[in-house]
Amino acid sequence: MSPCPENNPASATGLAPERGVYGRIFWLCYAGNLLMVAANALTFRFADLVRFLGGTETTTGEIVQVGMLGALCSRIFLGRALDRYGTRMVWCLSTLMFITSCVAFAVCREISWTIFAARVAFAAGVAGMSTAAILHVQNQVPRARRTEVIGNFGSSGFVGMVVGSQLGDLIFALTGEDHSRFYILFGLTALLTVAHGVLALMITRGDTHVRPGETPWPHRLVVRYWPGPIVAVAIMMGVSLTVTTVFLSRMTAERGLSGIGTFFLGYCGSAFIFRVASSTWASRFGRHQLLLFGLLGHAAGHLMLSQVTAQWQLLVPALTCGFGHALLFPSVVSLGAGTFPREYRGTGTSIILGFTEVGVAVSAPVLGWIIDTCRASGVVDPFAAMYYTSAASACCVAVYYALATRSLVDELLTPVSLTTTTNDAD
Repeated sequence: MSPCPENNPASATGLAPERGVYGRIFWLCYAGNLLMVAANALTFRFADLVRFLGGTETTTGEIVQVGMLGALCSRIFLGRALDRYGTRMVWCLSTLMFITSCVAFAVCREISWTIFAARVAFAAGVAGMSTAAILHVQNQVPRARRTEVIGNFGSSGFVGMVVGSQLGDLIFALTGEDHSRFYILFGLTALLTVAHGVLALMITRGDTHVRPGETPWPHRLVVRYWPGPIVAVAIMMGVSLTVTTVFLSRMTAERGLSGIGTFFLGYCGSAFIFRVASSTWASRFGRHQLLLFGLLGHAAGHLMLSQVTAQWQLLVPALTCGFGHALLFPSVVSLGAGTFPREYRGTGTSIILGFTEVGVAVSAPVLGWIIDTCRASGVVDPFAAMYYTSAASACCVAVYYALATRSLVDELLTPVSLTTTTNDAD
């Protein structure tokens, strides 16, 4: 096993060996992330569960909001726990929380406090697993290659999303409209997560962790190392995730389409191709420019979704949204977490990912309310208004970010100095 960065002399200066970047640990993390995202993609049918139990789109939004608020509260302790105890403990506990939530979803028979509590455990579990994995991967590589490696690692998520969404469609196609389909759906989700947990134990076996001398609470670190305008982009990513992972399944059902698998096949295929193709774009164009392209990709994709009336038409907005996601995620994580020094990189990664959850928490009930209000008002297609809202939001954030960063030059556009600074000491 590759040595943990804390024990690797080369990583003390942020200069991990180049040949170790895509070694055994990277590919184990890649496989683990694929399984986790596949499991998570199966839960894109959560809105169908809420509907089956008698809830509305607003109800779905409220449950998702409570879950995200719970995840945000967990991040108060998550980043600090990663800095103090390392990734192994946090990764394993988060995996157990996710599995528990899946079992709870499967046995839910009504809209009650149980489903709200399970959604909190679900969201906190996803937050912990994804943050631990990303932190572990980026700590294995030198600063100059962090954006590239985060991007390539994230490509596993696109494969997992295709697998999970296709499995979800298959389960719904082969089962009756009763509770048995949700037993199968969330049971399979739990099994995939168990496999992910086994890989996490293998990845972190033998790792040691050096606790920093001081582990401040996250609010102090946020003030000290405020990520800047990248926060707005992270929040907008959360809004876009709400559109595609929460309400898309309800839109396809209401418009008489056969499922969400077609969309995520195009989305993930596009994102995978552009993620690999754009692995060196950050050093050519700068991450600020890539973020603007990514936001406009999401805006265009959401506008196209508002006009979809046939199954095949899902492919066009899927390609555009996938392009946007491919550019946004690695740049948001590397720019946001990069403002924190290495000893607090766990908290930094947790915080910047937490802002995407803020976007989900704020937008889910609002978008659900827009759908229900339009439906009650007799609007023929209530989902179109939701897409117009999210597209306009992405455009506004793009304009704001362009103005806020117009005088900034991405450090990746210039030769990387071997002398580390206080604020980016790897």
